[in-house]
Order: sequence, then structure tokens, then C-alpha cells
Amino acid sequence: MSITATSSLDSSASIAAAAAPGSNGVSSAASEQRFLKLLVTQLKNQDPLNPLQNAELTSQLAQMSTVTGIEKLNTALQALVSQSGAGQVLQAASLIGRSVLVPGSELVGGNGPVPFAVELPSSAGSVKVTVSDAAGNTVRSYAIGAMPQGLHDVAWDGKNDAGQTVASGAYQFHVLAMNGAASVGAAGLVYSQVASVTQGSSGVSLDLASGQSIALSGVRKIL
Repeated sequence: MSITATSSLDSSASIAAAAAPGSNGVSSAASEQRFLKLLVTQLKNQDPLNPLQNAELTSQLAQMSTVTGIEKLNTALQALVSQSGAGQVLQAASLIGRSVLVPGSELVGGNGPVPFAVELPSSAGSVKVTVSDAAGNTVRSYAIGAMPQGLHDVAWDGKNDAGQTVASGAYQFHVLAMNGAASVGAAGLVYSQVASVTQGSSGVSLDLASGQSIALSGVRKIL
């Protein structure tokens, strides 16, 4: 009678990996059954001169337990992520119809004063706003003065440098902030109404009445 011997050292490292959940698309329960079959087969065909040691058996059982535990942890995390995404959608849906402050530089003139905001990463000794029309022509340039670091609400009165109310339409503004001879990286922000909410692969985004789409995390202020 011939006996086929299997080296415990060669096979012990591969049994848990071969029976790991998700391997070849099998389920966790099927993987555990396959693991036990492989282990029993190894025990039956082990080398009599080099039998499987208790430490090796314990190591294989621990490997299988660890892999199964990781699979359960991943499943739990995926469920938490899904719940978090659903919560974000509900939170974002409550913003529909409300005005939010988001990064941007477009203003709608012709209807009186237009509010917007300036955000400064550090204090500035002088801040200047320039408003231009669709053709790039400057219609209004005015100084705001010194500003500390942070977010600041400001406004354009909707008039040109001659004091006349501009025609209705889209305008662009640019902020120049200086601290002495050094430029301060000022960011412009505008108010826009939330029209709808979209959930995509990258998360929840807000579709604004201005046509802009922005991530929920990009909202700086809610009115």
C-alpha cells in the first residue's frame, strides 16, 4: 500500500489562503467548509516522519479565523458607508430652495445691490474689488480697506464707476488683497439657490440655480 505524504511546512501556509472568503467567488460558509476539508486531507496525508505540529494547526485555524473576521469587518464598514451616504442625501435635500455660499466669481447685476463674500487665508492691509462685464470690460472698481483673516460678507451696489445702475446680466468680480508688498490669496464666494441634489460615485453634490454643481463639503454658509 502506498501513502502520499504531504509536507506540513509546504501546505500549512497555503490552506487558509486557498480557502479564504471571496476566493474564486465563494461565500464565507463555503470557504470554511473547504478549509476544513483541506485540513482533514492534509492530516490524512501528512508525512509520518514530519507530522503536523500543534503550533502549525493552531496557526492555520488562526489564519482562517482572521480572514473571516476581516471579511465581516469589511461588510460592516460597507454598511456604515451606505448609511452615511443616505444620511448625507437627506441632509442635502433639506437645502433645496435655500441659498448657499459657494466658491465662485459670477454676479448677476441690474437688480440693485449684489451680496457676495471674500475669504482671506491671512489678514490684508488693503482689499480691492473689480467688477467686469461679459466682454471683460471693467465697470466698477472700488476699495474695501483692511480685512482680517477669515470669511467676510461684502456687496457690490450694482452700479458702474459713474454711479449708474448697470444693465441686467452676468458680471465677474476679482478680488485683489495685499499686505504691504505681498499678495494675499483671496478667494471669492457667491450666493446661489440650491435647485436639486445628486448622489454620485464621488458623494453628494448640490445642483445650483446658477447651473453650477458643487460638493456638499464645498458649502461655506447657508442662509
